[in-house]
Amino acid sequence: MIDAAVVQSLVESVQAAAKYAAMDRGLVTTLVEQELSKGRNAKETVKAVRNKLHQIGSAYQEKSIDYAQLLEHLSNLPRDLQDPQVIDFCREAMQEHTSTRERLSFLDHFFQEALDGIGPVHSLIDMACGLNPLALPWLPLAPNARVLACDIYADMADFLNAFYAHFGVNGHAFNCDLVHKIPEEKVQLALLLKTIPCLEQVDKSIGRRLLSGLQAEHVLVSFPVHSLGGRGKGMRVNYDQHFSEIINGLPWAVKRFDFSGELVFRLSRA
Repeated sequence: MIDAAVVQSLVESVQAAAKYAAMDRGLVTTLVEQELSKGRNAKETVKAVRNKLHQIGSAYQEKSIDYAQLLEHLSNLPRDLQDPQVIDFCREAMQEHTSTRERLSFLDHFFQEALDGIGPVHSLIDMACGLNPLALPWLPLAPNARVLACDIYADMADFLNAFYAHFGVNGHAFNCDLVHKIPEEKVQLALLLKTIPCLEQVDKSIGRRLLSGLQAEHVLVSFPVHSLGGRGKGMRVNYDQHFSEIINGLPWAVKRFDFSGELVFRLSRA
């Protein structure tokens, strides 16, 4: 039996590093327990857990995001999501996270094409969202749509809630550990953008479990087609094959979209 005091001590050691401090404590605790169960000592456990947390999240944040600065800028913005100043702010802020930065060059038509025919969207959940909720101005949302977002970073959730409040969005951001708890909210649309490969670093079965358990009418799933270093390495073909394996036998009708930096699949209840 793993000693709870030892686990909590190692969790604190992991999160003593600044880039892991705001990550969901429940996720860190679970990873510590998993590594200890493999017979690792304390030093090995901390190193292994930090490595997994890097693969899941911190690899996509090259430096700490200055939320205080973003909040200050946000407070001086108009309250119209379509105002040019707001659009510029959202684009600039999304540069701070690799996943959203990679999408900026084709953002103007990304959601327009991938969600064509299912809008306006009355409810959505953006899972492992990063800074993608700042793309709200580009989403085909119905008036007063219910918007949910979750990620492993507490400081990110706080910032997104301030963003929603400033613009009067019917939204809520919260911490989530998708590997160990699939959201139960019933929504019209779920976004799972470039998320499955990250979560598979912890659980190889997570893709199929998520797509089996989500309470959504439609799911937008995507995969990167370049590594963080910018290399293609056949990733589009490989992820196309991988997704076919994940989705095999599940009750979804699938439509594929190819963007310059992203492979996208729209799932609709069959």
